[in-house]
Amino acid sequence: MNKLIYLISIIILCSCKQDKRIEADKSRPNIIIIMVDDLGKEWISHYGAEDISTPNIDALAESGVSFNNVYSMPQCTPTRVTLLTGQYPFRHGWVNHWDVPRWGGGAHFDETMNPSIGREMKKAGYSTCIAGKWQIDDFRVEPDALTKNGFDEFCMWTGYESEIEESANRYQDPYIYTKEGSKTYSGEFGPDVFKEFIIDFINTHKEDPMFIYYPMVLTHTPFVNTPIDSASTKEGKHKAMVKYTDMITGEIIQALENDGIRDNTVVIWTTDNGTTGAITGSRNGARVKGGKAKTVEPGISEPFIVSWPGKIKSNRISDALIDFSDIFPTSLDLAGVEPKKEWLMGDKKYTIDGYSFKDVLLKGKDNSHRKWILGMGGGNNAQLTQKGVENQYVFRDRVLRNKRYKLYINSKREPEKFFDLLSDHKESNNLLDSLNTEERKSNFSQLYEVIQTFPKKDSDPKYNPNPSQLWDVKVTGESQLWKK
Repeated sequence: MNKLIYLISIIILCSCKQDKRIEADKSRPNIIIIMVDDLGKEWISHYGAEDISTPNIDALAESGVSFNNVYSMPQCTPTRVTLLTGQYPFRHGWVNHWDVPRWGGGAHFDETMNPSIGREMKKAGYSTCIAGKWQIDDFRVEPDALTKNGFDEFCMWTGYESEIEESANRYQDPYIYTKEGSKTYSGEFGPDVFKEFIIDFINTHKEDPMFIYYPMVLTHTPFVNTPIDSASTKEGKHKAMVKYTDMITGEIIQALENDGIRDNTVVIWTTDNGTTGAITGSRNGARVKGGKAKTVEPGISEPFIVSWPGKIKSNRISDALIDFSDIFPTSLDLAGVEPKKEWLMGDKKYTIDGYSFKDVLLKGKDNSHRKWILGMGGGNNAQLTQKGVENQYVFRDRVLRNKRYKLYINSKREPEKFFDLLSDHKESNNLLDSLNTEERKSNFSQLYEVIQTFPKKDSDPKYNPNPSQLWDVKVTGESQLWKK
């Protein structure tokens, strides 16, 4: 009898522990990162856009905190790899844009040689999902690339796969890769396919802690009409694409509401870089040309919104300094994993450049752990050599800024421009020859001293090369500068 009572007690105790574990899992927030492609602040009405209304994005901002001083990189690949790794381009090596499915050359994002946010969130016990645009692996060569990067489920535009003409389609009749392989979704609109995939994942996994990464294909060119708007000009089509982005944002938030998990979900909404230079918008009484691929403010200072009802104070605006390397450690911090500057993966240690800004979100702190933020990279200025993809410049030009001043550094590690952004947001008055106040001198020195801490040579992309393919860019001689 005593043995029976003992066994029953053990079973009950284990059951209680299991219930507490499940309860703890549910207490961890879901995390959704929505990253729009090629869209600057001048196209978000919450940030002062005058040519459009974005009510769903605005409502998201009003439900949480919107940031003024957040830097991405100026183009696709450097930004995306920085988000995935928590590292700056000079460290992870993707300083330039390299379109892997189109150009190949053995290049790919190698999760065995780089930190990867999907893997870390999976290890933290999250159900993981990605939908939209990846473009740093060729799924024909690596059909398990997303699984290896920690994503349980995926629905991806393959990128423009060389020699497969239909693969260029991300909008009408999109060419999409899932666990069933790649195919054309005839009669479908790509953004709808990705959105529905994410909503299905939310409905299926609402009892689990979820990590969802949604790198949208909108609003990248080509300019297209959407199922709800039609226009004949590029400007009209661009506006239609922004409106559709806003609508999808609202539908995802509504899905969280419908499943009763909105209050336990952190939504991070941002963009990967500024608007294409082919489009000009109006913001706060000024005309703003799209700054994509440039380190001017419209190219790298992105809209950035974080909402978590009941946890993050609503309708708040922050000037805290944040850049995209911070998304990696912040996501893990929110998930209950202590962020560290040296990240251990297996027997390898990786330096993480980012800092968690969790305290800015939850404690309402005015300042992050940063004194400066960085933007660098862009263009297709890379070389394909016998060694693989190598950066054209030993030291790529970059910008650093604090809350007031911004310093441009050229590829010779020399200061090139210095602006007071509070009084000169258009960056029209270079103060480099006018360091005639103690405040200017001090801020210039502080930013310039940071440059001395950076490696003298930017890393090249780190990967074990994939087997050569017939469609790869060919090496001509020792090197080939690729500027297609």
